[in-house]
Parts: sequence; structure tokens; C-alpha cells
Amino acid sequence: MPDVRVPPGTPTLRLGLVGRPIPAGFLGLSMEFQALPAYAGTDPRAVDPVLVALIRALTPGQRPVLRIGGDSTDVSWVPAPGVRPPWFSGYTYPLTRRWLATAGALAHELDARMILGLDLAAGDPALDAAEARAFAAAFGRRSIAALEIGNEPNLYATIAEWTLADGRKVKARPRGYGPPRYRGEVAAVVRALAGVGGPWPLVGPALAANQNPAAAGVWKTSMAAFLRSEPDVRQLTVHRYPLKRCFVSRGSPQQPTIPHLLSEYSSAGLAAGVRVWVRIARAQGRTVRIDELGSVACRGQPGVSDTFASALWATDALFSLAAAGVQGVNLHTLPDAAYEPFTLSRVGGRWQAHVEPEYYGLRLFAQAAPAGSRLLAVRGVSRSVSLSAWATRARDGSERLVLIDKDPGRARIVRVAVPRGFAARDVRVERLTAPSVAARAGVRLGGRTFGAVTRTGRLGAPRTTRAPSGGGRSVVVRVAGASAALVTFRRG
Repeated sequence: MPDVRVPPGTPTLRLGLVGRPIPAGFLGLSMEFQALPAYAGTDPRAVDPVLVALIRALTPGQRPVLRIGGDSTDVSWVPAPGVRPPWFSGYTYPLTRRWLATAGALAHELDARMILGLDLAAGDPALDAAEARAFAAAFGRRSIAALEIGNEPNLYATIAEWTLADGRKVKARPRGYGPPRYRGEVAAVVRALAGVGGPWPLVGPALAANQNPAAAGVWKTSMAAFLRSEPDVRQLTVHRYPLKRCFVSRGSPQQPTIPHLLSEYSSAGLAAGVRVWVRIARAQGRTVRIDELGSVACRGQPGVSDTFASALWATDALFSLAAAGVQGVNLHTLPDAAYEPFTLSRVGGRWQAHVEPEYYGLRLFAQAAPAGSRLLAVRGVSRSVSLSAWATRARDGSERLVLIDKDPGRARIVRVAVPRGFAARDVRVERLTAPSVAARAGVRLGGRTFGAVTRTGRLGAPRTTRAPSGGGRSVVVRVAGASAALVTFRRG
């Protein structure tokens, strides 16, 4: 392909030193307990095959890590002798035999590694022991990556999330509840778990983490002691939403708008706020998993979380968190949330899915970071509000570069130096596009789309183009405003 004219001042990107590995199962999903029937169905002999295909495509060649938890963790329970429903809620969610069988069937179909929430707010270790026993029977120990005790305990004494039978709103814990009492409650649960096949692999505390780690206060400063006191807690888990639909002040960068979602605050800032947790965990020989991540807290924001902006944000945020040293990420979902990556339904006896824009961004990340990938340094361009550049090297030696242009009004042209060992003819470009940054439909990845609905959950082979030469050992890539390009270097 002939050389193309490159505007003066066009940056030349070079892929540099090999950096952090992207762990197997890095990208996963998180769902509420009550979401499972809506997504997987209620028949353990016929788990939704569209859901299975959509999840598998996010972790090809890997065992996916699925988390079942969230707010529903602390209202869920297993009916069993000697177990009482949670005391504080007019609404509880019993985990029936059918629920357990279907969840277990989904895990086995995917060969998934499950993170399963245990109800801490009820304050009843016997309830947690019953849950663990039921999970072991339904999933098998091999499928259980870890149990997570409670959900966002740092909010137990500050937010009234539960309702009594008479309609009164209550908090799970009284004023003054903090890390010392939390540690005592976890220790009691660990003792109870020892009687049902323990020790169990645990993760926690599932903290609601603010963008500013200082806001975590005593919960942050107590984490090292907590991890030292509980050797079975193998991973520190925190939750992150860069924007909020609730509890947000006017003029805050956390207000849910498309410009805010595409800002550095929501990607690089998101990762910066997580690094302190990574340091705390590493000092105790642990890792960090963001096992609940979403674009906008409080079920998302229509017109933001369900637009093409969320696809660009998702790819950028996942790479940002991987570069920050996070072990893995679980995108959270539940029915009717604006940030659902897909909605599933059964029509005429067949499952089908409407795939939301964000899912395409997850797929782009999965393609750019195949199993066994390591991050590469990208030199020659500074990260800016409008352009992000990420690169990986796969086990087979192929290299990939992702360019994300988040400015709807400005296309970017970059020259990319062809890495040693590759030829310019080896370079292919695949694009993630949509009619606009606010589009809710018309998203395409490599020319492919799921359309209005999919009954398979699968995409065909991507359509790619050869990158034009930029002179010498370089190629030129043009990235349209509000789009992304995946540049692949593969021999032959």
C-alpha cells in the first residue's frame, strides 16, 4: 500500500517494554442474586445458551470469574433448619433449591470460578454457614473461587438500606459501627464456616470505595490489620463507580453526564484512586479485585450508561485498572439497571438478548488482551483527555494497540512504528464505531453487530483493513472522533 501524507506534527507511537501481565479471568461479570433467574432462567437442565455465549466471548481461553453479590447479598439466605430470615428487612430473597441448581449449572457450563456473597448484615453466623454448605453442594468446591462476607460494610451505619415489615427504614448497624466490630463479626463467621468444610477461601471487605481514598478514613487505615488478622481473606475487594446518580452535589465531576464519563476523572482518575488499595494489599501479600464496577452508581443513568460513550469508557477503564495493578474486574449488572451490558428474554420458547453498547467495549478489551497477555509501554504520545493508547503482547508473540478517541468533534491521526519482527503488511486495523457518542444502537465492532436482538450471542469474524504505510517502518492510523481502533501486529 503506498505511503500516505501525514500532517506535520503527527505523533509517532512506539510499543516499548513489556509490563504487567493481565491475569487470567481479569474481566468478569457481577450480578445480584435475584438477577440470576432473569439472565440464566430457572431450569438447571436448560441454562440460557445466549448468556453462556456472551460471557464466554469475554474470556476466551480462560475460566471466567463471576461474582454473585451486591446489595442482595445482605438480604439473601438459604432456608434450612435453625436458620432465620434476615431480621431487618421486609424483603428477603430465599435461595431455593431451584435457584441453587440453576446457578450451579451455569457455573459448570462456563467452567466458571465463582465469588459468592454471604449475608453479614443479618448478624447470624449460622445463616452464613448454611449458605456455604448450600453453595458447596450446588457448585462444588472447584467452582468456588471465594466467599465474600457481606457487602459494603462501611455503609452499614450511614445509609438506611433495609425496610422493616412496618415500612420503617433502618440501617444495618448503629452509629459508631466500624472496623473493630466488623473484624469481630467476620471472625465469628470464619469460625462458623470452619464447621462446614472450612477453611474457605475468602475475599473482602467489598468496600464502597470513593474516588478519593482519603474518604475511606478508618476503613482504609484498618485494612492492613484486617488482612493480617484473617489469613483466609486472600484478596481485598472494593467497589468503584466513577459517577453517581444519587448522593451527588451540583457541579460535581461525579454527576452522570456523557462528558464526565469520557473525562480523565472516570478512567485515569478511577485507576489512581485504586492504587492505594493495591499498595495496602501487596504489603500483606494479597491482591485487589474490583469485583463491582459500573459507570454510574445507583443503577446507572439512562442516556449515559446505555450509550456508546459507555463502550469507550469501559475499554479505557479496564486498561487503566490493569495498569494500576488490579488483579481483576467484575462489571456489575441487574435487571432494569441502565448499565446492563445486555438484557435477556425468552420469546417463543427461545432465549434472545438485546446487547447494549457497553458490551461492545468489553469485547474490544477481550480481543485486545487475549489469554496470557502482558501490557506494553506506549511511547511517543502523551495521554490526553481525548486520546488513550494501550498495547499488549500475547503469548503467541502478536502485539496489539488500542487507540480510543473520546472527542466527538475531533479525529486523530497517528503514525505507529512497526515493532521489530513484523512487517507493515502484517498490520491490520479493526474499528469500534457508532453513529454518535450518545447512540444507543448502531454500534459495530469490526463491522459486526448483534442487531436489535441476537439468538446466539455470537459475532462473526471481524472485518479488518490493512493500515497504510506512513513511510519507512511505520503505518498510519486514523481514528474518527468518538471511536476506537484495534491495531494488530501478527506475522504472516
